[in-house]
Amino acid sequence: MSCRIIPIDGQTWRLEEEGVRFFLLTGSRSALLIDSGMQTHNAKKLAEGLTALPLSLLNTHADIDHIGSNAEFDAVYMNPAELVNYPLAKKASDIIPVRDGNSIDLGGRRLEVIEIPGHTPGSIAILDVERRVLFSGDTVQDGSIFLFGPMRNIPAFYHSLKRLEGMTGRFDRIYPSHGSFPVKKELISRLVSQTAKLERGELTATETQFHGIPLKRYDADAAVFLCDADYGQDGRKEG
Repeated sequence: MSCRIIPIDGQTWRLEEEGVRFFLLTGSRSALLIDSGMQTHNAKKLAEGLTALPLSLLNTHADIDHIGSNAEFDAVYMNPAELVNYPLAKKASDIIPVRDGNSIDLGGRRLEVIEIPGHTPGSIAILDVERRVLFSGDTVQDGSIFLFGPMRNIPAFYHSLKRLEGMTGRFDRIYPSHGSFPVKKELISRLVSQTAKLERGELTATETQFHGIPLKRYDADAAVFLCDADYGQDGRKEG
């Protein structure tokens, strides 16, 4: 499967696979991949074709569609809370821990880590501080948001969205991993509202499947929420 490389500016690229995207950022001293795709298994080589700077990898989270080229790297930046969701971790040294408020300086380009648990336990967003851009991973997007499976926590997802809503004065654009690109920051408030309705049981579900897994699908005006088949209309697990 091909991976399209699309320049955003002279120091930022988006790498597009079918259904998922990841990013390359450079500063004056170093470069950083934000996620590494799914079908792409040579993201490091692709990035090194764009920059000669020392290259590192950061994962917004460890779902399979974000770690396709992780094996190319000796270690990756990741929130330690995400280790329970990371199938490739063999030892603690595989992970360079990043936590809420930590900064990564690429040289004249400071990136700030924001913890946004819910989609997964250790999901993070990255704020490109001076450029006022938020790399939101899967949490803020207008596509299908996976809220099914043991790693998902819908109340935490809601509170993470509320937190980001309170930070919108710090960024002007959002670069998500799925769906439209870019998205306006006003999408966050719409997701907050629709997630609250989901928890209150005010959204109508339809039955669907994902790779044979029965799910409930909630078509909201901001995105599509895919939840466990036993997710109750009262916002709780049935049974």
